[in-house]
Amino acid sequence: MTNFNWIVNALYTETIAGQQDYVVIASYEVVGIDGNYTANVVGTQTFSTESMSPFVPYEDLTNTIVVGWIQQDLGQDAIDNIYACIQGQIDSQINPPVVPQNTPLPPNFNN
Repeated sequence: MTNFNWIVNALYTETIAGQQDYVVIASYEVVGIDGNYTANVVGTQTFSTESMSPFVPYEDLTNTIVVGWIQQDLGQDAIDNIYACIQGQIDSQINPPVVPQNTPLPPNFNN
């Protein structure tokens, strides 16, 4: 079973309506771990001011709060697609796809 972890890597801020350090963009990574296998997807999410209502002071932000904003903006379908992409990467590590090889023709092929 794959466990998925959301990690916020960077926050980009602006001053909006007199509030300093209003987060407008978050850079994130979703890491899937299944035993010895890992895969990830990275992304950025741009927020509207409505996404983060009520305002949370920058120094009070946590990974959990910002991940909540990201997931709310993405919606369940996009989250499911991220998980499916990561799971596909892990499945390909567990059972690598067979790749056909270009094998030279036998020596007597044209005789």
